[in-house]
Amino acid sequence: MTQTLRRRLAALELSTGTRLRLPTEAGITPLSGGDSGAGLWRIEGDSPCIVKRDTAERVAGEAEGLRALKAACRLLAVPTVLAADDDLLVMDALDDTGPHDDAALGEGLRQLHRDSREADAEHGWPRDNACGLTPQPNAPLADGRAFQRERRLLPLMRLCREQGLLDAALAERIERVAESLESWLPDTSSCLVHGDLWSGNVLFTPTRPAIIDPAVYRHYPEVDIAMLTLFGGPGDAFFEAYWNGERPADWERREALFQIYPLLNHLYLFGRGYLGGVARAADVVLAG
Repeated sequence: MTQTLRRRLAALELSTGTRLRLPTEAGITPLSGGDSGAGLWRIEGDSPCIVKRDTAERVAGEAEGLRALKAACRLLAVPTVLAADDDLLVMDALDDTGPHDDAALGEGLRQLHRDSREADAEHGWPRDNACGLTPQPNAPLADGRAFQRERRLLPLMRLCREQGLLDAALAERIERVAESLESWLPDTSSCLVHGDLWSGNVLFTPTRPAIIDPAVYRHYPEVDIAMLTLFGGPGDAFFEAYWNGERPADWERREALFQIYPLLNHLYLFGRGYLGGVARAADVVLAG
């Protein structure tokens, strides 16, 4: 951590009304920034915290998302935003040292999705944000199927096509998926979703599960569940707690639909290794 960054952090007034007490370099640990490429540090002390340095736009979006989730979650922990200043975000640190409790995670997500559902709320979010390094358009739409088509599937399909990552035949299949939604997916009121809920963004603290690094918006709750199952999902206890006897009869089709967007995002960011996953998910949706 540079001296300039240390001086900026020391001058920040935190939401607690105090200032950040910076230890020596021995108490500051660089962390992996994940897909975003952000600078990330853990600062030890009486109350350990995480410092992230990213673009001002991305910092503002993440801070807003964390605050929204924290206000909506009763059973899951969410980092408290201690300060957000231009390109710096300071959050309390959550320790991933608790028992791996899939049932508690399922119950917590069920509560979040159920209690944040609003009958007249549009799908989307007041500001655009990002999923990984990829800009995520969130301009609200009343119909969730239109939102999935116009804000998720088609924009990212076109980005991948422009980069030469999709051939014309697979792009056409994704367009068919996007145009088919009204024929099988019911419109529904929206709820708050984490938006990037892969396993790396789930922690198990000593008291309860936690969710971090959101890309929030309002949409179908299956967005979060499909992301959790994309790279090897949670155990049966999670699904028993989450569905609580209300598993959609067409879950496999919905799961495939809501996995196309993150798979396209991985294709866009990391290359053709994800092409087969995109194709298989599109086939499941089109097969009905």
